[in-house]
Amino acid sequence: MTRARITLDRDFTAGPVPRRLFGSFVEHMGRCVYTGIYEPGHPAADENGFRTDVLDLVREMGPTVVRYPGGNFVSGYAWEDGVGPREERPVRLDGAWHTVETNAFGLHEFVDWARVADVEVMEAVNLGTRGVEAARALVEYANHPGGTAWSDLRRRNGHEEPFDIRLWCLGNEMDGPWQMGQKTAEEYGRIATEAAKAMRLVDPTVELVACGSSNSGMPTFGSWEQTVLRHAYAYVDYVSAHAYYQETDGDHGSFLASAVDMDYFIESVVATADAVRAAGKHRKHVHLSFDEWNVWYQTGKETPDQPHVIEREAVWREHPRIIEDEYGVTDAVVVGTLLNSLLRHGDRVKIANQAQLVNVIAPIRSEEGGPAWRQSIFWPFARTAALARGEILRPVVRSDRYEAEKFGDVDLVDVSATWDEEEGRVALFLAHRGLDDTAEVSLTLRGWSLGRVVRSEVLDVPEGGDRWTANTQERPDAVGLRELDGVQVDGDGVALRLPPLSWAVVQVEATPA
Repeated sequence: MTRARITLDRDFTAGPVPRRLFGSFVEHMGRCVYTGIYEPGHPAADENGFRTDVLDLVREMGPTVVRYPGGNFVSGYAWEDGVGPREERPVRLDGAWHTVETNAFGLHEFVDWARVADVEVMEAVNLGTRGVEAARALVEYANHPGGTAWSDLRRRNGHEEPFDIRLWCLGNEMDGPWQMGQKTAEEYGRIATEAAKAMRLVDPTVELVACGSSNSGMPTFGSWEQTVLRHAYAYVDYVSAHAYYQETDGDHGSFLASAVDMDYFIESVVATADAVRAAGKHRKHVHLSFDEWNVWYQTGKETPDQPHVIEREAVWREHPRIIEDEYGVTDAVVVGTLLNSLLRHGDRVKIANQAQLVNVIAPIRSEEGGPAWRQSIFWPFARTAALARGEILRPVVRSDRYEAEKFGDVDLVDVSATWDEEEGRVALFLAHRGLDDTAEVSLTLRGWSLGRVVRSEVLDVPEGGDRWTANTQERPDAVGLRELDGVQVDGDGVALRLPPLSWAVVQVEATPA
């Protein structure tokens, strides 16, 4: 039997839950846009071509902000190609993903979709093959009321009122050799600074995200953030972080401990940003935008029955199938722990975007002309986004541990928690990394009188399945949530048992003592 003791105190908090922490990402990549969120002619399409079956799942999942249009795609993208009458929009080759881009879906369509989906737009500008003037013009087009060339063009194109986009990414992964227009830290720090200045001259209310390292394994990690922020600190509000995880060489222990690496990544970037703050005698804090994260099997998923193609086709095609990973129970547990990491660091991580929303390494899948369904990783995101409200609690965890090859000793039980004073509820988000034993968990909550259990749900290996079991078009509900039985409240304590390899949410009524 695995055991874990967790203590929460009403006075030990990390600040309010940032609602933008529960973001997603739509890129012109594979079938995320075309046959994902947008498919004119589909039986469920509305008058704008938006798939209403996908929209229903998006609303259920609950993302608060969606980043667009990339990703690597944006570094070769001319935003002007995606506005105006569709019949006049040019067809282009997208070198990032070796596809044909029709530009049938662009900025206007995305803003319209975002309003229907009730999400905030997070727009990225091209600082790869383009630069300051294109970024400045895009802000004027999107946000200026009218009376200028760019804003009046928006009005002629069908949007009388400004889009009022607040969040902007200054390029994407500009340190990566795979990126069109890759730059050194000095080069990027300068262009990001000048783009930020020009964009703010048009609209001083915008919030700006500078590119951090593409991942914590980059050879320039740390020094990149330091150099970029030395140039841009006064002009930006956030610095980005990206991370993807997968199981390699059968090392499931390290894969299940991926959140340990995310913790390290976040804390390292925070330390670097704060060092630049001190050296530059800045008063404000630059926070983190973890605007790409997920499980992504970049070198193939190691299951007996799931081949994984990562090579690009020789031919140019419109919206081909690219990285449409199927996610099992293990992946859902890892996603749950990554959400825990982001939530625990919510004092400094103010924005996060799971990549991507539909079809491309996504919690939602769809078929052209066919159905849409939830993947296993849908559930931890949906429940955390819905229930993590109020204040972030700082848990003290004493858990049995195991040795992970990449990370050393790791807790078998991982947790984050929130206190919603308005609703009078404590929400607990728990993951059990062990594959064999049930985890006996005891929670002590100080500063509250506890009432009834409002919700107790668990995602674990389904009967007759294994840790690779995934939802498919044929079996869309193979993996999902079920009632977690046996949760007991006694005084200031909660006792529960977590099945092997599981993610769970428990919500308890609480009154300040």
